[in-house]
Amino acid sequence: MSLLLRRLGKLCHGKPAGALVKRSSLILSSNGYSSSSLLQTPPCFVLTVAPCGEDLGKLVIVKANEFCITDLEKKVPLDLVDTDHLVGASNGWVATLKDGGIVRLQDDLNPFASDTNPKRILLPPLVTLPRCQTQMVTNMAMSSSSPEDEDCVVSLKFFGPQLSFCKPGGKPEWTNIRIANPCFYSSPVVFSKKHGMFRILASGGYLIGSWDARIDKKSKPKFQRLRFRNVPKLSKTKRELLNSCCTSEHLVESGTTGETFLVKLYRRPRASGSEKMQTKALMVFKIDDEGNAVYTQDIGDLCIFISKSEPFCVPASSFPGMPSNRVAFLDFDENVYISVPYSNIIGGNCPYLAPYHIPPQNIV
Repeated sequence: MSLLLRRLGKLCHGKPAGALVKRSSLILSSNGYSSSSLLQTPPCFVLTVAPCGEDLGKLVIVKANEFCITDLEKKVPLDLVDTDHLVGASNGWVATLKDGGIVRLQDDLNPFASDTNPKRILLPPLVTLPRCQTQMVTNMAMSSSSPEDEDCVVSLKFFGPQLSFCKPGGKPEWTNIRIANPCFYSSPVVFSKKHGMFRILASGGYLIGSWDARIDKKSKPKFQRLRFRNVPKLSKTKRELLNSCCTSEHLVESGTTGETFLVKLYRRPRASGSEKMQTKALMVFKIDDEGNAVYTQDIGDLCIFISKSEPFCVPASSFPGMPSNRVAFLDFDENVYISVPYSNIIGGNCPYLAPYHIPPQNIV
């Protein structure tokens, strides 16, 4: 824990680890994650769940604008952070997959959801298409902030060709699509409010596929080919570094500016023979309506959050203390902040049982 405190201290604008304190705050955001003036919580993630008896644990979180560890009184089932069952998250809701293909959505890991009345939504058993599999899930995405919304559509993307949709608020049943292009098989799905469609960025980042959120089996996907512009010339050293890394591409949309970004993350093993991955560089591209992906070192006031949850971005100025023009990346073994202009990386390797960034939550 002392190592973790030092690393969190590095994230806190150079403040020493001793400056980390337990605090709890709500931020009045007039231009934050939502478009209206609402009381909102800052983005955060669950650092760990501290056992407290009776197979329960208390949430321990880190807020993106404070970089301090906050112990909460909220209790959750310890088996919820069993990584064998957690298969995705979106807007503070997590999805678990149990034997028999039963998917359950729940808000237990949302620090700002009810402690005494956690919400659980059972979805119908999964249906596996021929020559597909539904045991290994890439991720989950939702068309609105809560699966309780009448028109909310939940999407599960599986490793391989199957993409599935379900509308929990209506007559819940799965609509299953077989994706023809293998370039999409390992990519995550996201929902675009701007386009009203579920979108998948193909491996390599050169193609975006879009599927209608209205769950019409007859509707055909739309495809947009990307053209990379203003790509910087790399030194031999930088080129060799990037070539030695594993690359992942992430599509993220700003609800406040309407901009769409493609983020390329470059990671490689921390040491020879090590299973821990370490982020070494990133590139950010701004995508316009014509399919131009223009390299940029300036995303302005925004901070992009990428994790095993559906990605999002927020204006940093809406949450005092949050750095702007940054990408926050969280995985099972790493938590880092990356400067978009300079690719400076602050953070390091630690285990995370539930590596899900939680976007701002409205306080009703």
